[in-house]
Amino acid sequence: MPSFAQTWDLQDSLEHSRETDLIDVYHHLFHKNDTVTRKEGNFRNAPFPAAGYTLQTGFAVVLSDNLAFYTGDPAKSRVSDIAANVTYSQYNQIILPVIADIWTKGDKYNIIADWRYMKYPSTTFGLGGHSQYSDGYTIDFSYFKVHTSIMRHVAKNIYAGLGYYYDNFYHIKEVNPPPGVVTSFQKYGLSSNEIGSGPVVRFLYDSRSNPVNSFNGLYASVAFHPSWEFLGSQGNWASMQIDIRKYIKLRPDARNILAFWFFDWLSVAGKVPYLLLPSTGWDDNFNTGRGYIQGRYRGNDMTYLEAEDRFAITSNGLIGGVVFVNAESFRKNLASEYNTIAPGYGAGVRFKLNKRSGANICVDYGFGLDGSRGFSVNLGEVF
Repeated sequence: MPSFAQTWDLQDSLEHSRETDLIDVYHHLFHKNDTVTRKEGNFRNAPFPAAGYTLQTGFAVVLSDNLAFYTGDPAKSRVSDIAANVTYSQYNQIILPVIADIWTKGDKYNIIADWRYMKYPSTTFGLGGHSQYSDGYTIDFSYFKVHTSIMRHVAKNIYAGLGYYYDNFYHIKEVNPPPGVVTSFQKYGLSSNEIGSGPVVRFLYDSRSNPVNSFNGLYASVAFHPSWEFLGSQGNWASMQIDIRKYIKLRPDARNILAFWFFDWLSVAGKVPYLLLPSTGWDDNFNTGRGYIQGRYRGNDMTYLEAEDRFAITSNGLIGGVVFVNAESFRKNLASEYNTIAPGYGAGVRFKLNKRSGANICVDYGFGLDGSRGFSVNLGEVF
């Protein structure tokens, strides 16, 4: 079984419990009492209404919630986290995600769930790394996503397991394609419904103390996902994701962190449906490519690198900041080698939503090539 040294460090945890989060601000303003204790089953719930702006949604109103809890002794268990929000945007988008990262007693099992419904008019720019921003046009679709996996502890910091991924894009239509041009979507195979359905095999190495807001350790995940026609998929195909993250404390009190992210998303067999191809901002948490609109680049294979410096701004932990740089690479087209690198960079602020889990409201402003720039908003760290 995992040892105390593998899980949340007690001293760091107590430091976080003495911080201030948005719940504390609310209780202070409205003279409510709130005491945080670290014991089995103790929940800290953090609902938060907000308004914001991102490149892909325009102006949007958001109601988010973050629930943090322990299923066992906090000295021997990682903190579990469930995050959900409801978003309605300027572009008539509806986004309803529920994301869970649950650790059972003693960290014997890790249950990961990503369930979403999206009514999502959005922009596509074609295939490959040399697509032009001026090529963008709107596609409209609804999306139902159910990704669930269960992994069991097999050795120190090592987990392995199985799951099932189901993705259903339906009511797909091109809204304003360029006149007189056969679009990449049409060439690839435009249809009104795209489905991926099949098992996933996952391997995980995780030495982080806190999976929600990491300040040390290494995370390495490999997920192989075949989709099969007999299970309802559009054709037989397979993809694989390799996700590696490293966190380094620059100060003993964890008020300054260096974080590094390597993400490789590969189409390894068959013809992957267009909307399930590797694409900017379409990773599981929709976080790659700050500085670019979601869907800016799309291709068979994607390689992504990012580095971020995270630092505290206020002494009570309520407000922090980040600076980041990233780069993504796609094939020029679906047959050539990698030959395009799209860099991005920017900065952001963090507002502590839930000090129990360490979850932040993240607001970033990024810059990319050809004048690309804009805000991104996230519940929880980008990686």
